Amino acid sequence: MRVFIPCRKTLAAGALVVAVAGCAVGPDFRVPDAPVVREYTPEPLPAETVSAPVPTGAAQRYVNGMDIPGQWWSLFRSETLDRLIRKALQDSPTLAAARARLREAEENWRARGGTVYFPTLDGNVGVSRSRSTGASFGQPESGASTFTLYNATVTVSYTLDLFGGNRRELEALRAQADYQRFQYEAAYLTLTSNIVTSAVAEASLRARIEATREIIEMQRKQLELVSGKFELGGASQPDVLEQRTMLAQTLVTLPPLEKELAGVRHQLAVYVGSFPGEGGIPEFRLEDMELPPDVPVSVPSSLVRQRPDIRASEKLLHAACAQVGVATANLYPRITLTGSLGSNAVKIEDLFSNGSAVWSLGAGLLQPLFHGGELTAKRRAAIAAHDQAMAQYREVVLASFGEVADTLRALETDARTLRAQAEAESSARETLSLVERQFQIGAVDYLSLLVAQRMYHLARINLVQAQAARLADTAALFQALGGGWWNRDAADEDIVTNSQ
Repeated sequence: MRVFIPCRKTLAAGALVVAVAGCAVGPDFRVPDAPVVREYTPEPLPAETVSAPVPTGAAQRYVNGMDIPGQWWSLFRSETLDRLIRKALQDSPTLAAARARLREAEENWRARGGTVYFPTLDGNVGVSRSRSTGASFGQPESGASTFTLYNATVTVSYTLDLFGGNRRELEALRAQADYQRFQYEAAYLTLTSNIVTSAVAEASLRARIEATREIIEMQRKQLELVSGKFELGGASQPDVLEQRTMLAQTLVTLPPLEKELAGVRHQLAVYVGSFPGEGGIPEFRLEDMELPPDVPVSVPSSLVRQRPDIRASEKLLHAACAQVGVATANLYPRITLTGSLGSNAVKIEDLFSNGSAVWSLGAGLLQPLFHGGELTAKRRAAIAAHDQAMAQYREVVLASFGEVADTLRALETDARTLRAQAEAESSARETLSLVERQFQIGAVDYLSLLVAQRMYHLARINLVQAQAARLADTAALFQALGGGWWNRDAADEDIVTNSQ
């Protein structure tokens, strides 16, 4: 029977690999399991929402497992909205700052990696002029001497990562860089979502202002009619005053709407990186936006991989886990190897001549012995920080599922609300038209006309708000499901990177 005995070179190489690689103490990070949840809401969702015979009143279908496009806002079929978002992606300082933070974190990780896996190598060239006496060497009878010393040295230093402390630190920096990446994705999603919801808010305000102006015009005509009847004796002065009061009350509602509209447009300018005074922000109207007929319902288990805030929280958890390893490794010995090779000479032309070479080799072992409980306390603190990060991760996951559930139910109730408001507006319009005709022939009193006007005004405004709510909540659902960042292609990224 032959026994294989490795040669000494093989054993030495293996020992070197083990010494350099070492082991990594502390827990290895494991991605938390996805929640075992089959539905977002306690009651199952219907196949589709109800519809209403008005713009943005079409039924929406819930599509399980439907993927979200990277440019999800394009589903609203508004070229004006697409152009504004492209401008925001190019000029937004918020997005530029998030991308810069990502680059900073990645460079910090690369910088630390250079010292973990490779030794440091430094070159030093120096010159010094000195004067010494013989007393310095125990020979007081010798005279003083003055000389110039030239030196050139290359120094190498490397710390053996026997217990993985440096690698755990590098792992934490990598997790921090990944965290900034998902923070960037969250900023991207928030920016685009804010622009869409602000555009919907502007469209809603314009529709409410337009409806209010139409009602004001109608009430002015009614005031003229009542005033004419008063002059002919067919109406009383209180009737004229009540109609005038009704008109004044409606006029009062117009300036706040105009103020709110101006504020929304100013905010849109800030979102896209423009000054409000520059102008150039396009106008948005409800009729220019389409309601996406299909809305996605992601598999609940995939939500934790799609939401940028969940992924960012996961990376913070990863970094906290790695810090436990760093704190644990600090309890163990640390070995540092150093070496230098150079030349010393009193004449620069002799700097690299025979006999001028100098060298040194060294090794140091650092073993913590007594730190007053500092190192063990720091390890316990790192474990506590990890537990905190785990709790915060669970909190973010729970809140995310709650947001999705809220928006799904909101779409369902929005559709029912819009149908009811459409019926109410149609009934109020027909009632007002009938009462106006009856009032002209004296079949009803003036109080009936005022009531009909108030009801129509309220129904018209409520209908506009219900239409806008469906658009806004649809955008909120895309945001709650992660916004499809994983489907963005290189062209989408070029929009941002070319602007940096």
